[in-house]
Amino acid sequence: MTEIRVLHDEAQFRAHTTVFRRAMHMGPPSDDDWKVVLPSYEPERVLAAFDGDEMIGTTQSYGSSLMVPGGAVVPHAAISRVGVRADYTRRGVLTALMREQLSKLPDPVATLRASEGRIYGRFGYGLAGRWRTVEVDAKRAVIAGAMTGRVRMLGQDEADKLLPELHESIGLTRPGQISRWAGWWARARDRKTEAENSVTVVHSGPDGDDGFITYKVTTDKNWKHEMSIKDFVCANEDAWRDLWIYVSRVDLVDQIEVDVALDDPVSWLFEDPRVVHTKDIFDEIWLRLVDVPRMLAARTYGPAEPVVIEVRDTLLPANDGRYRVAPDGVERVEDQPDITIPVDLLGAVYFGDTTFSQLVATKRIEGTRLADADALFAVPCKPFCGTFF
Repeated sequence: MTEIRVLHDEAQFRAHTTVFRRAMHMGPPSDDDWKVVLPSYEPERVLAAFDGDEMIGTTQSYGSSLMVPGGAVVPHAAISRVGVRADYTRRGVLTALMREQLSKLPDPVATLRASEGRIYGRFGYGLAGRWRTVEVDAKRAVIAGAMTGRVRMLGQDEADKLLPELHESIGLTRPGQISRWAGWWARARDRKTEAENSVTVVHSGPDGDDGFITYKVTTDKNWKHEMSIKDFVCANEDAWRDLWIYVSRVDLVDQIEVDVALDDPVSWLFEDPRVVHTKDIFDEIWLRLVDVPRMLAARTYGPAEPVVIEVRDTLLPANDGRYRVAPDGVERVEDQPDITIPVDLLGAVYFGDTTFSQLVATKRIEGTRLADADALFAVPCKPFCGTFF
């Protein structure tokens, strides 16, 4: 019989990492690796499944915060290290882990990054946001004009100290973005150290530091140089434009690659928009509304007639019910629903990356009054997180 336990000490955390890594087809951490991984564990947020004394499955969460449409910031759980031993899959172990985790989370919402697209819908996670991977032909890339601010390159030690403070001071500027916890920065420092040639550049405007990028340049067998931007954070449009001017003018770079929001206007920076090519579009944010009433009330809505939405949640039945959504707020009602939707697909429309009309067209849900529902949930910009965990 599967038993779910909360883990508390270092020995348990290391076993947790080993089980997760095995599920991802990796070996256990070395002693040096473990010194880096340990700070990323948060007490009371680490769960494991056991068969007797054997650990057979893992999951954990990190305390964070999340921006929702309208600009409100809510407590958020970043879900990570989800895995089940290969000899215990398809026996309900993952379901037991997810049910226990979701029922005990102190946060009203959770997100994760899915290793496979078919896994998490049955646990109430919906694909709520995607990123676009773009390639820029650096040899032909021309941005007219000069910078409005200045940039400076940081050494590794200075970057390790400044970036967490700068990220927090910039804050969350787009729905889907999350705050970063201490363990995230510890792992980021390790990844940059491994890269050796990782570079950090900070932008300063009239009010001080207001943006940064982290990148590395690699060389292929044909001596082509590719800049891969790993982190791109800005407080305003001037910082965003200046940092693009900087990367487009770095010598000995043939191509620049970066992940951006679906509606990022990067192509319009360049005199020739064709220097920007969309290489891929991939899922980023898988959203789980843990407390549906609270999360529906947290965001704002567009101008439209009210719509009654019936929500179904098999793992968290307290969320089941009908909600009247209007421009001035949300309330629980007993009225006949206009739309009936499972909680995972409510997560999918929550950030506006997809619409009720699209889901009805694909037979994923049923409903009427779709134009009003779409208008209520419409957003001025596409969601984007930009923080991998």
